[in-house]
Amino acid sequence: MLEISGVTQIFGGVTALDAVSFSVSKGDITGVIGPNGAGKTTLFNIITGIYHQTAGKVLLEGKDVTGFPPERLARLAMVRTFQNIELFGGMTVLENVMVGMHTKSSSGLLACALKMPWSISEERRIRKGAMKWLEFSGISDLADHPAGGIPFGKGRLLEIARALAALPRIILMDEPAAGLNSQETLGLAQLIKRIRDLDITVVLVEHDMELVMDICDRIVVLNLGSKLAEGTPREIQESPEVIAAYLGDDD
Repeated sequence: MLEISGVTQIFGGVTALDAVSFSVSKGDITGVIGPNGAGKTTLFNIITGIYHQTAGKVLLEGKDVTGFPPERLARLAMVRTFQNIELFGGMTVLENVMVGMHTKSSSGLLACALKMPWSISEERRIRKGAMKWLEFSGISDLADHPAGGIPFGKGRLLEIARALAALPRIILMDEPAAGLNSQETLGLAQLIKRIRDLDITVVLVEHDMELVMDICDRIVVLNLGSKLAEGTPREIQESPEVIAAYLGDDD
């Protein structure tokens, strides 16, 4: 589904990523873990077109998408969420999700301003589709609330619902459990599994090891900008290199 090949990122004289390569299988939940400063978010920013890497390639379903901007990648069905929640606070929860369906809209500004029949019909379709994703994420009761006033944990779910509204085949989540309590994290784990059940491939950066080990099929470990290990949760848990570099060494 996704292939990262020799991705290198140099900021000034600092190598943030050094020839990182791995692949993500379709339908898997893949975790990317590592200590702070390992290069995880930088890697996500490269994959999703926010940064342009120094070297290397990103392939989506075999297509070279290196350097594609985020909006073009969204049309190719790859979307992401952010470490810091990015919502339109002045819009309602429902309107935020409707924004996520912009790639499915064909009505222009003039048609919307003049309230042409086809634009009204499309608006109804988008509203109905957005509501479906709110229900899927468990926050449909907040549909008419201003997004800027909902609890933090619900904001996490709203950002995921908005990303799902773009009908992705792959979604990247940057620390989706950050700031959540244990009950919210449990609900998030169940939601991510349900997303995978929709045949949507999931890649997540996460520090919550219990969550990662519970839901991930494969895990990639970064350390100091390089790939340290890759394998199943059990293989990662038993790796001496990972234990020493990330999970802690008894010595």
